[in-house]
Amino acid sequence: MRVLWKRTLRADLGRFSVPNVVNEPYLHYAPGSKERNALLVALDKFRPTVDIPCVLGGKEVRTGDLGTQVMPFEHKSVVSTYHQVTDAVAQQAIDAAMAAKKRWEGMPWEDRAAVFLKAADLLATKYRAEVCAAVMIGTGKNVWQAEIDVVEAIDFWRLGVKFAEQIYSAQPPFNAPGNWNYMEHRPLEGFITAISPFNFVAIGANLPSAPAIMGNTSVWKPSNTALLGNYLLYQILVEAGLPEGVINFLPGDGKVLGRHTFSHRDFGGLHFTGSTATFNALWKEIADNLTKYKSYPRIVGETGGKNFHFVHESADVGQVVFHSIRSAFEYSGQKCSACSRAYIPRKSFDKFKSQLVEQMKDIKLGDPREFDTFMSAVIDEVAFKKITEGIEAAKQSSDCEIIAGGGYSSDVGYYVEPTVIVTRDPCFKTMREELFGPVLTVFVYDENKFEETLDLCNESTYALTGAVFAQDRHVLRYASDRLRHAAGNMYLNDKSTGSIVGQQPFGGSRLSGTNDKSGSGLNLMRWVSPRVIKETFIPVSGWKYPHMDH
Repeated sequence: MRVLWKRTLRADLGRFSVPNVVNEPYLHYAPGSKERNALLVALDKFRPTVDIPCVLGGKEVRTGDLGTQVMPFEHKSVVSTYHQVTDAVAQQAIDAAMAAKKRWEGMPWEDRAAVFLKAADLLATKYRAEVCAAVMIGTGKNVWQAEIDVVEAIDFWRLGVKFAEQIYSAQPPFNAPGNWNYMEHRPLEGFITAISPFNFVAIGANLPSAPAIMGNTSVWKPSNTALLGNYLLYQILVEAGLPEGVINFLPGDGKVLGRHTFSHRDFGGLHFTGSTATFNALWKEIADNLTKYKSYPRIVGETGGKNFHFVHESADVGQVVFHSIRSAFEYSGQKCSACSRAYIPRKSFDKFKSQLVEQMKDIKLGDPREFDTFMSAVIDEVAFKKITEGIEAAKQSSDCEIIAGGGYSSDVGYYVEPTVIVTRDPCFKTMREELFGPVLTVFVYDENKFEETLDLCNESTYALTGAVFAQDRHVLRYASDRLRHAAGNMYLNDKSTGSIVGQQPFGGSRLSGTNDKSGSGLNLMRWVSPRVIKETFIPVSGWKYPHMDH
């Protein structure tokens, strides 16, 4: 059979606009609701262990080198077994990405867009309950946090397409008579390596997809502790029509994948979310291989945070308490943006303390499948150990007092109580180091040293998110300006978590990353290499210029 479509030249018969895009509405899972009943069915469905292969070039590969993903809140229960990437598979995945590249980047952009728009619709409807359930049992999120995760994945796909349309529409604004100037937004040469974290499957949806929307192909290493949800998202993309080899799915040891991707001549870029230490190591590895590459690779990363709530004496203390509980303890403090340090003025502290401790009595720590659970276990033993070491350091310090929580147990799951530490030392370990857990450290400051304390807050090596609470408008503006470089996402009278795709593009600087703002066109611009073309219509009459005439 002659495959005619391979020879078909593109004919542009119209300029297409994507459908109107808005943020996906949240469902609320009230008792008796349709979505609640569907989720209960989906939760029951995942009792058997799921077998997850590597997928490269559209082919499932089972290496036999198995790993397991367990429920963090019930770690004797296995969620999935997965086949870990090997050296041979890593190389084959790169080959598959490069083989798929020419056809994918040559496809009309609206056809690429249709894949991700369809995937978003499938996730919003057919697979919503299933992915929510996978997030809950695989990563320990409660119902609401899982719903947020799914909605964000939908938004990344839908709005990513809209941002692409805007980028392609950006053309040189001026043309001299007799000339036509236009711009192509080419995908990068080579392939993209995407490495996603455990705490949001939405980030897994975005990291390989943002480059793919712009015509790139990638190899994707999802977190081993979030594989079930990420694998379902990958299957949704395939069902939506994603061609073979555009995104290659590779669970297992990231070092195995890195050995091949970061030393490959066609390595085009890294899209990463994870720890600062890991990102630093990857950047160094890339730098060490710089002379091997065809082009300078793009390095985009969102890393650690030590996010703050800074409270002024004019603030509504009740609102500070509510926002701080949500920001510090939702999903057990395992959000990149979670509040882990707070600065409270002395005259407000007693009221803040009494209300905070009282409200925290109602926090239920337990199994996320019980719908009244507010927070569950942390993700794994490594996280559990790091977090509890921070708590123990506070218990042993004469500068610290634990006013709520402080307990933990790993007998059944990796449970850490929501914990509040009050310290006299603004540079104490838990005020500086990222624990990535349900631990909030409070520094009580003299309200007469408001400016000096703002400077203390600003001294952090991280700069991801922060919030200022005040009723005084002058204070809000002054503090926001003084903390201009302390956070890539700043909130006024709101918690430091909860960015929404397209509304608050996310990212920070310093050791929090490259601040390329996922959830915006700024991020997608990192995955293209523009080419400007000038076409001349009127021929010149010679090579000499007028000033040369006698």
